[in-house]
Amino acid sequence: MKLGLVAIALAALLSSSLAALAQQQPSTVPDAPAPQAPPPLTGMDGTPITPGKGVANEPAAPSSSSATPNQQQAPASNQAPSTQGKDEIQATPPEMPAAGEGMAALTRFVLNVNFVEVPVSVKDSKGKLVAGLTFRDFKVYENDTREPLSLFTVDAAPLSIAFVIDQSLTSDVMAKVNNSLGAIQGALTPYDEAAVFSYSNGTQERTGFTGAQSNRLPAVLALTKETGSDMQVPFNSGPLAGCNIRENGNCVDPNLQPGRSTGSGSFITIPKEIHTLNDAILAAAKELSTRPKGRRRIIYVISDGKEYGSKATVKEVVRYLETNKIAVYGTLVGDSARWGEGYLSKFHLPFTMYDNVLYKYIAATGGTADSERGVDGIEKSYAKIAEEARNQYTLGYLSHESIYDGKYRKIDVRVDRPGLEVISKLGYYPSAQDSH
Repeated sequence: MKLGLVAIALAALLSSSLAALAQQQPSTVPDAPAPQAPPPLTGMDGTPITPGKGVANEPAAPSSSSATPNQQQAPASNQAPSTQGKDEIQATPPEMPAAGEGMAALTRFVLNVNFVEVPVSVKDSKGKLVAGLTFRDFKVYENDTREPLSLFTVDAAPLSIAFVIDQSLTSDVMAKVNNSLGAIQGALTPYDEAAVFSYSNGTQERTGFTGAQSNRLPAVLALTKETGSDMQVPFNSGPLAGCNIRENGNCVDPNLQPGRSTGSGSFITIPKEIHTLNDAILAAAKELSTRPKGRRRIIYVISDGKEYGSKATVKEVVRYLETNKIAVYGTLVGDSARWGEGYLSKFHLPFTMYDNVLYKYIAATGGTADSERGVDGIEKSYAKIAEEARNQYTLGYLSHESIYDGKYRKIDVRVDRPGLEVISKLGYYPSAQDSH
């Protein structure tokens, strides 16, 4: 009896629990999540990728179906034409480093092509430097093709300058040069470095590159002073003749027999002058070629420009200078400093000495020269030319020519202002040092 009552109670409790659970559950079953389309495939630059076709290179079709065929081809026809080779002002500015960082930019220019550096001096009708020009005023042509500027700076460049002193001058001119050598150090700054070479019958390196304001430079310049060499007077007879010691009527030395090197009574053999200017410039250029980038490489010659007896030719030396970015400046003294002498020296008689070849080096490498006859003028020319070499416009561009052909490239720099003289190198030979 009791077991039946317990079973009835459990059944009633179970039915009440099921009714409460049914009230808590929703009356309808929710739908499953709707399927979502996967995100489109794109490249690293956001360009859509079509399966089986790859990256889409063609432009998207216009949204409006009423576009005309001419409008659909507009993107291809609206591209700006190239201005290379045309005589127009450059629109895109080159790299213009901050003040004080212009020459340092040349040391960190990383390129896979031929980068060409062109120092330029601009003078007015009175021969004074013109400042304040911008990159828009300059146009550079290489082999008659306009080259857009990649670098433009007006920062002063530190100088690596090699002085070449002529010791084959006459004694009076040599004395003026000796008295002026003390002013060389005053034309240089602590950031410059200098080397000293001298030549007469051969080249002598007095010192390698040292600090421009060091105590070594004035000491070396003092030791470089010489007395000079005056032209000898030819004698072909008498006690001062070449053959003044005789035996039985003949010269003791057969090389001095009349009619040979000393001449005879019918003709006079003038002693030859030796001026190895070409060899001296080449020796200085080899020393300069080791100087680091970012420095202005200068050879400063103090001479009358005469050349005779060198092993190297002018053409060979000029090519070496143009390959290694070296400019030649000079102070002409002696006969070459006379008015009109520079023009007459351009005419050379065969089998004779060159009266002045220095102007050839200066014109080819973009340097300048002063003609001075007095000590005061020679001293002032040092400071004037050093200032001009230091404060130049530095232009840089990427050559369109191959860096491997080794052929000569002509350079023409123009300024869009009337009455100005532009001084720069006439060309260059590419070098492996230009490619990085």
